[in-house]
Amino acid sequence: MEQSVVHKVIIIGSGPAGYTAAIYAGRANLSPLMIDGGVGRGQELLGAGGQLTITTEVENYPGFEHGIQGPELMMVMRNQALRFGVEVVEDLVTRVDFSQRPFKVWVGDDLYQSQTIIIATGASAKWIGLPEERPAWEGGLGGRGVSACATCDGFFFRGKEVAVVGGGDTAMEEAIYLTNHATRVYVIHRRDTLRASQIMQKRAFANPKISFVWDAAVERINDPAEGKVTSLTLRNTRTGEISELAVQGLFVAIGHKPNTDVFTGQLELDETGYIVTVHDVRTSILGVFAAGDVQDTEYRQAITAAGSGCMAAIQAERLLEAEAR
Repeated sequence: MEQSVVHKVIIIGSGPAGYTAAIYAGRANLSPLMIDGGVGRGQELLGAGGQLTITTEVENYPGFEHGIQGPELMMVMRNQALRFGVEVVEDLVTRVDFSQRPFKVWVGDDLYQSQTIIIATGASAKWIGLPEERPAWEGGLGGRGVSACATCDGFFFRGKEVAVVGGGDTAMEEAIYLTNHATRVYVIHRRDTLRASQIMQKRAFANPKISFVWDAAVERINDPAEGKVTSLTLRNTRTGEISELAVQGLFVAIGHKPNTDVFTGQLELDETGYIVTVHDVRTSILGVFAAGDVQDTEYRQAITAAGSGCMAAIQAERLLEAEAR
């Protein structure tokens, strides 16, 4: 069904980037429409609220002196956006056409049109695929046992021993960061050589708190359903031998996948699928902006996502103003 109205701004996605963009666009009287991704939640797509819906305690977002639960923070942001008249479609975008303006966005058979687009679909952490990860995915553990973000949850592991799974730059960065809190960090890798850059390898090897467990794959995470991790069951990828590694936390650092499949062929993406932006949040198409983890391969924090959502809304407002003159 085609909608007769042509919106000034459509925001695809939610989370800190999307909600902040909605707040700014709403206050600018742009009457934004948000399609929040609220259907089809699962490991391939987070759904409304993004990564923070699977995080428990958030202590590094300004304004909350004693911290706040991730899902609660997202609800606060959502309610603030609704206060400024943002219209929300709780569903997934299934197709887009950015070849000309007004831009076209489909949700199933329903067509929405807009003069500008803000993309805030985020990126999903890649998981090992173990059933014990499910409590972490659903928000039941966060920093207490299984995590995909050392910067977010490392603080909760002060004085403990933890493990990091992965062999790339992300894994090395996570391991090095965790040494600020943990007494010992084990890096578990399926092979006997790392994929990380030489400079990151050198830093990790030089850190006395980091130990490497080579040719190993995690077969089971023990006791996460009880809100904690007590050990990992490992399988040697060469011999098949099973062993136990006593740790109190597991950080999965095997990368992220940006949620950009629907934009393939519509926008410039880099080799890993992230949206390419220039001069802040502007994409390869005039009038289409990208904010948050969908275009941020470096920081991936709630505060930086929110900041880029603000920039995207301001850029959209400025473009519309300039075209109206």
